Amino acid sequence: MPPDPVTLPAPPSARAAAAPVSLALLALLFLRIGCTSVGGFMAMVSVTQQVLCERRRLLAPAELLDGLALASVLPGPVAVNVAAYAGYRLRGVAGAAVAIVCAVLPAFLCMVALGTLYLRYGSMGALRPVFHGIAPAIVAIVLAAGWRLWQSAVRDRRQAALGIGAAMVMVALPGLATTLAVMAIAAAVGYHCYGAAATGATPASAPAASLPQAGRWRWPQRLAALLVLPLGTLAALSASPILLQLLGVFSSMSLLAFGGGYVFIPLLQHTVVDAYHWLTPREFVDALAITQLSPGPAMISSALVGLKVAGLAGAAAASIGMFVPSAVLMIAASGAMQRVRASGSVQAALSGMRAALAGMVFAAAATIGRAHPLEPLTVLCCAAALFALLRLRLDAALIVLVAGGGGWLFF
Repeated sequence: MPPDPVTLPAPPSARAAAAPVSLALLALLFLRIGCTSVGGFMAMVSVTQQVLCERRRLLAPAELLDGLALASVLPGPVAVNVAAYAGYRLRGVAGAAVAIVCAVLPAFLCMVALGTLYLRYGSMGALRPVFHGIAPAIVAIVLAAGWRLWQSAVRDRRQAALGIGAAMVMVALPGLATTLAVMAIAAAVGYHCYGAAATGATPASAPAASLPQAGRWRWPQRLAALLVLPLGTLAALSASPILLQLLGVFSSMSLLAFGGGYVFIPLLQHTVVDAYHWLTPREFVDALAITQLSPGPAMISSALVGLKVAGLAGAAAASIGMFVPSAVLMIAASGAMQRVRASGSVQAALSGMRAALAGMVFAAAATIGRAHPLEPLTVLCCAAALFALLRLRLDAALIVLVAGGGGWLFF
């Protein structure tokens, strides 16, 4: 009998298998993702799903869920780690590096521009109506991604129960400990329910041998490639003690930031306000507010800290420290995951984790929605954006632009 299809991920597209994605196209795709990912890490993951899985069909939804599972248990910004995983799957180490830089660059440039205005004038209140209009569109983008991932990951009642249970638990008790517990339980349930059927099965997504040539380097070459940027950065900043300090402090925080940007906020506050006095308490709160007006991950607030301390070079040093160390760890873990995906037992565990993660995407949409006032106009905007995404299949970038313009006009 053929193996139970529940235990196997959806097959990658023929296009991805036939010809590697060019680095130039990968750069353009992740620049587009970075420009339209307003609203936190799950918004960026959702836009990534729409661009890479639905519109371009470069990755199977199951592969993206595997990357989300890995990013959720490793330190650093979840969205950027997912971008690193996707880039690695498509073009190896070089693809991961391009994906990271291009996913973060729009947020960095926006944060530098808004931070410069804030440090000069002390307020960004004029832009808040734009974000007020974008917020319901972001909820719709996350809901649409959750629905598509649910269709890919949930194939029977047991997986449906895992997804619904994960969503309910994450809405009631959000946080890193809950995330890890839910994923561990889902993996155990998946292994118990589907492990027997998965034994001896050949997964549709092959291990590292199926990666593009750039991803099949021997480990010394791969390690050297991963260390080029950090070592080069250290050499370039060695002449400036404050830049080196910014790089070191944010690199340390990057490797301690488990659970995403919002879990990271207390550590960031203690470090930049209490320990080093780089920001005042008021400036710290304003920095978090400015991140809500910019695309990309919440941890891009590191750029504003560096900008105040040492100008543009400080913003670059703090951002490199914030994103690169955890991304290097993610790339190394991505290679390890591809080597173990051939195991039927691993596939069985992943089948449970994917269902739970699909439910957690719905929970993220609920969390984002709760942070904003429930008004008739915002509900109408969210419903219209959801209709445009699911039925009209409009691009998320267009929806974000229209929503921002609507917020400027009506809020």
